Amino acid sequence: MDQPPEAQQSWALLMTAAESGSLGAKEQLFAALYKELHQLAERQLRRSNAVSISPTTLLHETYLDIAEGQAVFVDRARFMGYAARVMRSLIIDFVRMHRAQKRGAGFHITRLEDDIAAQRADAPLDELQLVRLSEALEELASHSPALAEVVDLKYFCGFSLTEIAGLRGVSERTVQRDWDKARLFLHRELGQ
Repeated sequence: MDQPPEAQQSWALLMTAAESGSLGAKEQLFAALYKELHQLAERQLRRSNAVSISPTTLLHETYLDIAEGQAVFVDRARFMGYAARVMRSLIIDFVRMHRAQKRGAGFHITRLEDDIAAQRADAPLDELQLVRLSEALEELASHSPALAEVVDLKYFCGFSLTEIAGLRGVSERTVQRDWDKARLFLHRELGQ
C-alpha cells in the first residue's frame, strides 16, 4: 500500500482540489481508489453477514455521501478512514431498517464476543454486534478521533500497523499503542 513519491504528489494535488470543493477532483479521487474501495466494501459486507446488498451498491452509496459531503481529506489515510466510516454507517442504517421490519418476527439471544476488535478481520458480525460496535466506535471518536481512525484503518480497511504508520507518518510503535488503547476502550464499552 506504500505509494511512490509521484503517486503521493498526485494524491496531494487531488486532495487540495477536492478540499477546495472541486467535484471533479472528488470524482478523480474516488476513481483512483475504486478497486481498493470495492475491496473495502466487500470486507465490510462479509463482516456483516445479515446485510443483503452488493459491494457495488454500498460503494456507490458511499460515493454519493462523499460527493455531497463537506469532509476535508488531509491525506489518503483520512480518505480511506472516512470511506470506511461511511460504509459502516450505511450498513448500520440498513441493519436497523431490516431489524425494524422484522420486529416481533422472532427473538434470539446471541453471545457477544469478549473483544470484537480482536476478532479475525474476516469474521462476520451479527446485527447486534455490528450496531454495538458502531456505537462504541462513535463514542471512541468523540473522545479520541485519532484512536477511532486507527480502528477504522486496521479493522475496517484491513491495513497493517506498518501501513497505518506510513499513512499517518508516525512510528509503528505509536500505531501499536493507539491500537492497544482503542481495543481496551472498545473492550470496556462492549463489555458493559
